[in-house]
Amino acid sequence: MRPAVRRWWAAAGWVSGGLVLFAFFLRISLGSVMDSDGANNALQAWDMLHGHVLLHGWVIGDATFYAFELPLNAITELLFGMGNLAVHMASALTYLIVTVLAAALAVTGSRGPARFARCAVVVAVLAAPLLTGSSVMLLLEQPDHIGTSAFVLASFLLIDRAPGRRFTAPLLCLILCAGQLSDLTVRYVAVPAVVAVCAYRALAARRLRSADAVLALAAAASVPLESLIRAAMLHLGAFWMVPPQARLSPVRLWPHHAAVTWLNVRILFGSIAASDTRLGRVGAAFGLICLLAAGFGLGRVVWTWRRASRAEQLLCAAIIFNLGTYLISVIPLPVHTREIAAVLPCGAVLAARACVPARISGTVPAGLAVAVTALAALVPLAAPATQPPLTPGPLPLAAWLEAHGLTYGIAGYWDASVITLQSGDRVQVRAVDIYNNILVPRWEANLLWYTASRHDARFVVADRDGRYPAAVFEKRFGKPVAVYSVASWLVLVYRTNLLWQLGHYADQPGLNQLARHERASPAGVRPAVAWPGGLQAGPW
Repeated sequence: MRPAVRRWWAAAGWVSGGLVLFAFFLRISLGSVMDSDGANNALQAWDMLHGHVLLHGWVIGDATFYAFELPLNAITELLFGMGNLAVHMASALTYLIVTVLAAALAVTGSRGPARFARCAVVVAVLAAPLLTGSSVMLLLEQPDHIGTSAFVLASFLLIDRAPGRRFTAPLLCLILCAGQLSDLTVRYVAVPAVVAVCAYRALAARRLRSADAVLALAAAASVPLESLIRAAMLHLGAFWMVPPQARLSPVRLWPHHAAVTWLNVRILFGSIAASDTRLGRVGAAFGLICLLAAGFGLGRVVWTWRRASRAEQLLCAAIIFNLGTYLISVIPLPVHTREIAAVLPCGAVLAARACVPARISGTVPAGLAVAVTALAALVPLAAPATQPPLTPGPLPLAAWLEAHGLTYGIAGYWDASVITLQSGDRVQVRAVDIYNNILVPRWEANLLWYTASRHDARFVVADRDGRYPAAVFEKRFGKPVAVYSVASWLVLVYRTNLLWQLGHYADQPGLNQLARHERASPAGVRPAVAWPGGLQAGPW
């Protein structure tokens, strides 16, 4: 067979494998639920898709996911419309991209069956946590820091494959800058890893004027560049975000945090059996094997540091920086794994490179390696994929509200945006914080939603199970003119616009700032921007 034909067949095989892997991820995602965290990201992407690129009026949490997950959501919504399928497609695409980048790092320097075996090990490690339902929620159901790994892995892959090319340093700076704009975890993990490893290699080679020194400077330059871009976006009326919890904890808490960090690492790799773990203890044992393989890969790089490749050193440094900053911060809590999500794909790459040699000699050993690793990758994918697809719980409520002409209302946080998502934005339910006398939420909301002169909210969605009880809403808004029971919710209908009763702008964090920004525009008017439903941003 000619080399060109062989390359085409190889490319077709890798593409087919990627499509199969995407199908597994999508099927697993469809077997889980989407909550209002993920629904808010879908609404932000919907706004971007309709021309609201800077997300004017939005107050977002400490991670914006602006440069990766939101554009992916916008693409799937463009193709499939806002709804359950588009969100699951975006989630599966995010995890697929992370997996492909990890596999690309793992196969560097390998040939033939060893390439396949290393890819299979990466897939196995990344699939092991999917045996547990709560981990599926973390990794596949909403942007929750796992997509941030794409920036980490992409920057490492660029350095590994093209360390001395002219375009490498500027492109690296842009990747890290975009990553920080999406999630400041990149600033505390990828940037210090690149600076430390590249500076070490430059000093070890005693060549300060080298490609490694330039890469270290490019990574450091990404920090002020991101701050400048963010300041420019704010000047143009972009979203606000909640400052991250970038604070050190007291030293006396570090031993406790170390125990919590180890627990969360075990949960992240799926090595702890939970009530919803597929295959039970066998699944947890498989996760433990993956964790031990990742630990072996990490220890191997540390032991052979001077001989390790750039990619291996970068991955090792990223894991150390991620776990180290997590441990000494105020963040560690049990079952709070999202901030260390990048450890999973980095560990998967190190496990593959440590457990599978670059070349496997002999037909029998090669066939055995391919068979074993393929089985190890297939089992943790097939087991959760047998879970039947779930019908979204709020879907009947969304259909009922639309059928009865109730298209704008309010509800508690965990009910609001997910109803809007399931209706395809035809019914818009806005979240309120019922724990502070029913006010506008402090984040993950567009403050323009609560402008009474723009919107007319005539109903409230309350829970029958007591999470958002009807009595709390009635205490604030008074007795409704009608109450309807729909599935596990109560719909309270009013004759007046409830937004007038949410308080003045000065009482709401961020609303007074938004008003000042609008008044600072020429003639008090912002440029018209097309919004879903035909709404135009005009005079405040």
